[in-house]
Amino acid sequence: MDDKKTNELMAKCENNKDDPALMKECKQMLNTMAENNVEMEDMPNQSYTNMAENISAEDVPKVLAMALKIAKSGDIQDTELKIAAERLIRTLEPL
Repeated sequence: MDDKKTNELMAKCENNKDDPALMKECKQMLNTMAENNVEMEDMPNQSYTNMAENISAEDVPKVLAMALKIAKSGDIQDTELKIAAERLIRTLEPL
């Protein structure tokens, strides 16, 4: 994904961060990360379960940023997580 597309998605995310469908996809991705014991380099020892349970609209852009990294990452091979990240990203496209 190019930077222009990333910037567009982040802007949409900011404008729609309290959208229930978007928050639901964020929670699902965080729960998948917790279930599969995935760690992000820039967020070591993060409790994704806790983050999912206490997610707020302010957290949604951070979760989208993680989803974009996961989708682009060649290091993360977890298919279930990649699908969850892609689903989160696609939730924003029609908004």
